[in-house]
Amino acid sequence: MVERLWRYPIKSTGGELLDHVAVESRGLAGDRLWAVRDAAGKFGSGKNTRRFRRMPGLLRLGSRYPNGFGQPQLLAPDGRPVADSDAYLRAYLRRDDVELASEREVSHFDQLPVSVLTTATLDWVRHSLPGVPVDERRFRPNIVVRTPPGTAPFVEDGWLGRTAVIGEGTRIEFVRSSERCVMVNEAQADLPRTSLLLKTIAAAHDNRLDALARVLTPGHITLGDPLVLA
Repeated sequence: MVERLWRYPIKSTGGELLDHVAVESRGLAGDRLWAVRDAAGKFGSGKNTRRFRRMPGLLRLGSRYPNGFGQPQLLAPDGRPVADSDAYLRAYLRRDDVELASEREVSHFDQLPVSVLTTATLDWVRHSLPGVPVDERRFRPNIVVRTPPGTAPFVEDGWLGRTAVIGEGTRIEFVRSSERCVMVNEAQADLPRTSLLLKTIAAAHDNRLDALARVLTPGHITLGDPLVLA
């Protein structure tokens, strides 16, 4: 059953909880549709790659669509809306070459567009690190699925290569797990930085956590919808 739905209007910032969402061929409607872009055309992230530029501090910011869609609203670390996103980002990041940009021909996604994580796996992480504040926000899922009591952790592994139907016609195909990086350790909102999360996931599960999927059939998902594997 779908327990929570997350959308991240601006890549690498905190997201917004939803009661329902349209699912398009690209992914959840509006998810990571915007990103912080620098003068070299790289997008703000927690790591440096060919497409991404590490911009520490983005995870402390939030984002939402105040009207359901359209232009996203950037939120300061205390949760207040920012009047001028570009000006705020330049001061906050101490860079004069950044701006909010919508996705065009280059995808803002790191890997595949839909991340699904189960409560069984989240509970395992919490039990493995009793002294560390563990929250699903560290793993940035789109869909959190409530699994029955006694479900083994990493049950998502058995979904890879299979399809599932969720809600009103949404059909997805699970392809692989996310390869986790230092972002899971970083501070965000009320979650402090920790060095233990990535080490624990690496030792127990080869740095992998969740099931990544692509959209086969667009549709609509609402909290409480069942996830039915084919």
